[in-house]
Amino acid sequence: MYAIIESCGRQYKVQEGDVVFFEKLDVEEGKKVTFDNVVLLANDKDVKIGTPYVKNCKVEGTVVSHGKDKKIIVYRYKAKKNHRRTQGHRQPYTKVEIKSIKAE
Repeated sequence: MYAIIESCGRQYKVQEGDVVFFEKLDVEEGKKVTFDNVVLLANDKDVKIGTPYVKNCKVEGTVVSHGKDKKIIVYRYKAKKNHRRTQGHRQPYTKVEIKSIKAE
C-alpha cells in the first residue's frame, strides 16, 4: 500500500516504513506528525483518487531529526555590465519516518 500526500506545497509518494525528507516542519524531534492531505491511496486491489483529497484517510509518522541540506551556490551576473553576485543557500529539512497509512 502506498499513498501520495501533499505537504509544504509538494507531493510525496510514501509507504509504511519509508524515511522522507520534508521541508522544515514546526514539530519537535520524536513527536508524531499527521498528514491529512492524501491525494491518492493505492493498494493491491484498488486505487482511490481524491477530489482534491481522499476522505477519511491520513498518514502518520514520527519526526526523526531536523537538519540542513548541502550548500548550493547561486551565481547571478549581467553580461557586459561587470555585475556579478554570489550567494549560498542551505535548505532546512525535517526527516520523517512514516509509521502508518490509515484509510476507512
